[in-house]
Amino acid sequence: MRRSHTAVVERNRVWSCAFETEPYEAAWAAEVIVFVRILEASGLPNASQARVQISPDGIHWCDEGTRVDLTCEQEVTFAKVTHFGGFIRLSGELPPGVELRVLVYLSLKA
Repeated sequence: MRRSHTAVVERNRVWSCAFETEPYEAAWAAEVIVFVRILEASGLPNASQARVQISPDGIHWCDEGTRVDLTCEQEVTFAKVTHFGGFIRLSGELPPGVELRVLVYLSLKA
């Protein structure tokens, strides 16, 4: 039987300008689905994205290559990642004047 866990890493967090989620230690997992739900949006442009970042130690980060589209308010978007080392998070930058209130979940499976 596979092991699974869902972690809420951001709850009602406001993203503006540069942002990062809390890092999550996930070395035990074989795969993760990152879910982003936008609760409120102010001035959201069509092409906004968050980048999946990975880290061996939770301190030094690099882009993994996967992106999560930040679309309409009240929609849930996601990205699937299977090779991510020890730690994982989302990072991004929004244009001036854009604010998002978000929920971010990590659904991990071993």
